[in-house]
Amino acid sequence: MKLGSAYDWLVGAGSLSLLLAFVFAFVGAVKLMGAPGMVEEFTQIGIGQWFRYVTGILEVGGAIGVLIPKSRFYGALLIAIVMAGATVTNVAILQVPALAVPTTALMTMALTLAWQWRPGGWRHARARYNRTL
Repeated sequence: MKLGSAYDWLVGAGSLSLLLAFVFAFVGAVKLMGAPGMVEEFTQIGIGQWFRYVTGILEVGGAIGVLIPKSRFYGALLIAIVMAGATVTNVAILQVPALAVPTTALMTMALTLAWQWRPGGWRHARARYNRTL
């Protein structure tokens, strides 16, 4: 990938990385800005509004992480962990099992991306091979 080639960067990032980055940057920003719906939801959870800020920071951090190839695995893993917590919260605390469907889908996408970019995986082996040529 050459520096300055936006097309190569977009293709290298992949549509799954871009989708997760967009979704979690948006949702994390909404939490951090204090949208009334988010404030109400985190009030129902009962831990406190500090947890909304922590969740928003983790989501934005994961979104940034999946855009950077060297941190893509860790960014995707971070998103998957946040979505696992969201799924449990939706079912056990908020008692809205329908919300578990999108959070589980996003967690599955994040885990798929993490598996694709795992340390020592085929992408890393291919990159090491290409450097020796």
